[in-house]
Amino acid sequence: MLDALQPHQSLLQALQTIPGLDAIGAAMRLVEIGTDMEAFGSPEKLAAWAGVCPGNNESAGKRKAGRKRKGNPSVRRILCEAANAASRTRSALADKFNALLIRRGRKRAIFALAHKILKIVFVLIRRGDYYRDATIDYEAISVGRNAPRWIRMLKKYGYITA
Repeated sequence: MLDALQPHQSLLQALQTIPGLDAIGAAMRLVEIGTDMEAFGSPEKLAAWAGVCPGNNESAGKRKAGRKRKGNPSVRRILCEAANAASRTRSALADKFNALLIRRGRKRAIFALAHKILKIVFVLIRRGDYYRDATIDYEAISVGRNAPRWIRMLKKYGYITA
């Protein structure tokens, strides 16, 4: 199934760095949205096309709850599944979900997280870069994984005598 997306392998791997996205979800999102972000222009326009932008109903200076837009239902479903999975990870997205959960409720928090994930996808596809979470110390994770191997090699070659 993923053989047809072989030319976009680096982009698929970059999308899989987003919390909540696996290989199938990234592939489905790439197939539905495409790789040309110039067609949308901005993340907000992409969110409006997908139907995950927040509703806006304001009159006489009073803000009321807005309904979600009609958009691409398959993209919205994939995004909400990814948001639901991301809400259970240790990332900045999970922190945002927990902050919204208290004030807005579970369904609205999931929908807001789906909007944020789609904006991240837009930026990643446009830049061709991978996702780096602000709350995770990637260097500490690398050291934690590799330290036993490094110590073993230092002992093997005589730099540490213990």
